[in-house]
Amino acid sequence: MSRRIFITGYGIITSIGNNADENYQSLINRKCGFGGLEILDTIHKQDLPACEIKLSDDQLCEIAGVSLKQGYTRTTLLGIIAAKEAMRMASLTPAEIRTAGLLSATTTGGIRELERHYYPLQDPFQHGDFEVFTDTANPGEHSERMAEEFGMKRYIATVSTACSSSANTIMLGARLIRNGELETAICGGTEALSKFTINGFNSLMILDKEHCRPFDISRKGLNLGEGGAYLVLQSEDMVQRSGKTPLAELTGYGNTNDAFHQTASSPDGAGAFLAMNMALNTASLVASEISYINTHGTATENNDLSEGLAIQKLFGDRVPPFSSTKPYTGHTLAAAGSIEAVFSILAIRHAVIFPNINFNIPMDELSITPEKELIEGRPLKNVLSNSFGFGGNVSSLLFSAV
Repeated sequence: MSRRIFITGYGIITSIGNNADENYQSLINRKCGFGGLEILDTIHKQDLPACEIKLSDDQLCEIAGVSLKQGYTRTTLLGIIAAKEAMRMASLTPAEIRTAGLLSATTTGGIRELERHYYPLQDPFQHGDFEVFTDTANPGEHSERMAEEFGMKRYIATVSTACSSSANTIMLGARLIRNGELETAICGGTEALSKFTINGFNSLMILDKEHCRPFDISRKGLNLGEGGAYLVLQSEDMVQRSGKTPLAELTGYGNTNDAFHQTASSPDGAGAFLAMNMALNTASLVASEISYINTHGTATENNDLSEGLAIQKLFGDRVPPFSSTKPYTGHTLAAAGSIEAVFSILAIRHAVIFPNINFNIPMDELSITPEKELIEGRPLKNVLSNSFGFGGNVSSLLFSAV
C-alpha cells in the first residue's frame, strides 16, 4: 500500500484571479481584491468592503461551462471552476475522474440564494414548493451538484468545520488514499459572500472597514472574501503508473481542537501549537526543516496573538519566514485552507515567499515579525499552511518539494 501522497493538479479562483496563474501574478505584484461590493446586493456595499470576485453569476456560468438555468448556486459555480482547472492540470482521464473521490467544504452553502427568498418565505399567503427555495441552503448541495457535473459517484463528502474546513478535506482525502480507499481525491472548498456572512461577522465586531493588517499592532479585524480552490491528491502508485510529474507532496498534517471558545482561539496558542507539531510528526520532520509558514493570519486581535505565540513556542529562536496572504484575498472562510494550500505550493514551485502586505508596526506581545517584502529565488523545501476555525478546530498542512 502506498504511503506517499502527491499533488498532481490544483485550481483556484479568488478576487485576485480567475485561475492559478492570475493569482500568482497578483501575489508577486502586491495586487489585492479589497474594495466596495459590486455584485452582492446589500445596503452595506460601501460601508463594509470585502474581497469580492467581480463577476456575475452569468459570467461564472460561462467560465464554468454550465447553464444558469440549471440552478447552480454561486458557491457551486466557484467550486466547479476551480476543480475543473485542477483536473485539467492533473490531466485526469474520464476514468480517473469517475473513480476519484470528491471532498468539498463550505460553511454557508447556498444561503446567498436563500436570502433572495427570505421575505416571501415568511409570507403565510405565498403558495408554491417550499423545498425549491430551501434545498440550496444545505451545505452538501454544492458537493452533490459538483459531483453530478463531473460524473463522480465513488465517494462524495462535505466538510464544514468553519475556517479549517477545506484544509480538513485535504487531510481526509490523504487518509482515504493512505488507507487504500481511494487512489485519487479531489479536495478543497468554495465560499460565496452573502449578507448572512457579512452581517454575522460584523455583529462579532471583528470586521475591519479598512484594509486588514495581519500581525500589526494596529490590526482591527478581518476582511471577508470569496473564492474556491481544489487540489488533486494521488497515491504514489497512481502517479507511477500514469507517468505524471507531481507538483508537490503532502508530507504532513495535523488537526486538533482547543475547545476554548465558540469564536476565539485559545489565547496561549495551545491548539495551533498542537496542530503544527502534529503536522511535523506526521511528516517525520523537525521544526528547523520548515522553510516558510503561510499563516492563518486573519488580522483579528485574538487570532494573530494566538498564532504568533504558538509559532514562537514551536520554533523558539529559529522561526522561519512567515506571512499571511489574507490581505490579498480576504478571509474566504471554508475555502481559506485550500486557497492557501495552493499559495503554499505556488511558493514552492516558484521559490518565492509572498509578502505580508500592510504590516508596519510589530505587536508588543511578540518578538517575531512577518515578511514585508517579496522574497524571490529562495528554494523552499517544506511549507506549513495553517487554517484555524471557530470552535477551536485548528489544522496545519505540510507541503514539500519533489
